[in-house]
Amino acid sequence: MPTTTLFILGASGDLTSRLLLPSLAALLSKHPDRQVILRGAGSDKWDAGVWRDAVKGAFAGAPDALELVEIGDYLQADVTDADDVASLVKSLEPSTVLYFALPPAVTAAAIDAMARATLPEGTVLAMEKPFGEDEASARELNQKLLALVPEQQIFRVDHFLGRSTLLNLLGVRLANRIWEPVWSAEHVDNVLIRFDESVALEGRARYYDKAGAMIDMIQSHLLQVLALLAMDPPATLGERDLRDAKAAVLRATHVFGDDVAASSRRAQYTAGRVGDRDLPSYSDEDGVDAARQTETLAEVVFEIANDRWAGVPFVLRSGKALPKKWSEIVVTFKPVRHVPPGLDGVPADGGRLTFSLGPDEMSLRLHVTGGEDPFALREENLLADLGEGQQRSYEEVLEELLDGDVALSVRADEAEECWRIIQPVRDAWASDAVPLETYAAGSKGPHGWATSQY
Repeated sequence: MPTTTLFILGASGDLTSRLLLPSLAALLSKHPDRQVILRGAGSDKWDAGVWRDAVKGAFAGAPDALELVEIGDYLQADVTDADDVASLVKSLEPSTVLYFALPPAVTAAAIDAMARATLPEGTVLAMEKPFGEDEASARELNQKLLALVPEQQIFRVDHFLGRSTLLNLLGVRLANRIWEPVWSAEHVDNVLIRFDESVALEGRARYYDKAGAMIDMIQSHLLQVLALLAMDPPATLGERDLRDAKAAVLRATHVFGDDVAASSRRAQYTAGRVGDRDLPSYSDEDGVDAARQTETLAEVVFEIANDRWAGVPFVLRSGKALPKKWSEIVVTFKPVRHVPPGLDGVPADGGRLTFSLGPDEMSLRLHVTGGEDPFALREENLLADLGEGQQRSYEEVLEELLDGDVALSVRADEAEECWRIIQPVRDAWASDAVPLETYAAGSKGPHGWATSQY
C-alpha cells in the first residue's frame, strides 16, 4: 500500500488531539500495511519537537502504530492569510490529503486564501460540517472548492456515517429479499431517525450557540441517514451511483405537509440532573447568548415526495441533556389488514425494524403467540449484533480519506439540498411562528411531541 501524506490544518487544535490523531493511531494499529507521513500547521507557536510530542501523546494507546508514521514538520501559519497559505501550498507533495481541522468560518476563510494557489495533482481537501450557512453560501463555497480541485477530490466529512454503520444499513436493506417488497409507503407507516445525547454543551458554546440542534445534527447528519435509508437501490456502491441515489431522495424531501408549525418543534433545556451531574439551564451555560433562543432539542417531520415514499412521515430528532444517549433508526410497518377473531390482542403496528447505532445492533420486533395462552399475541425481539459502528467513526473517515474514496462523503449538491430542506423551518423559528418550549435537563423532553409514542 503506498505511503500517504496527511497534512492537518489546525494541528494544534482540539479536534486533532482529541479525535484525529487517536483515530489514526487506532487505524494504523489494525492495518500495519499502511504508511503515513504526518504534517501539521497551526496558529500556535509550536516547533517540530512540540508537534512530535503531541503526536506521540495521542498515539499512547497504540504505541506500535508510531512505527508506521513518519512525523513530518509543523508550520506555524495563519491559514486565512494568502501569503502564509501560498508558502504552505508550495510545500505540498502530490496526492496529499489536506484536512481542515478548523471551525467552519476559518475553513471558509482558508479556502478564500487559497483561491490563487495551484494545488499539486491529486490533492484531496477534507473539511468538517457545516458546509456553508445556508443554500446560497453552500453553493458559493462549493464553487470555490471546485475551482481548486475536482469534486472527486473533495471530502465533506460526515463522521456520523462511519463505513460499518453505512454498510450494515445497506447490507440489511439491499441483500435480503424480504425487505425490498415492503420498503415503501405501501407497507411502512412511519420512520424515526433519532440522535439523543446525555451530554450538554461540553465547552462547545462558541459553535453550538450559533448552530443549535437542527443545524448541528438534523441539517447534516440525520438528513444523510434519511437519504441512505430511503434511496432506490443504486446500480453499484461506487461514488457516482451511490451519491446520485442519495441526491435524488434529498431533492424530493420537504417539510411534511409544507406546514412548519405542525411539523416542527424546538425546545431548550432548563436546570436539571443527568445521571450524577447537575446541569444549569442552557441560558446560564458559559458562552451562551440567551437572546439567541438556541434550541437544544429539535424535531422535524419530513416527507419524501416520490412514488416510493409519499405520505410517510420521517421524524428526525436530536437533542442534548436528555436521560441517555439514544441513537437509532426505527422503521414501523403498517398494521396487517385483518387479525382473525380468536387471536387475543390486535397489534398497533405490523412490526418494527430498529437499527441502534454505536455499537451497532439490529432488532426486529414481531408479534407472536406461544406463551401460556397459545392464542394471545405478544411481542418478541430478534436481535443481531452488527459491531462497533459509531465507536470507530473517525477511524473509518480517515481510512476512506487515505484510500481516496469519496463515495461516503457529502457531494456538493447534497450539501446544498440539505440547506434548502430546512430553510422553511429556520424562517418559521426565527419569526417565532413555532414557540421555543423548555424541558428539564435529564427529562425526555416536552410532552406531546411526535416521538412521544416511542
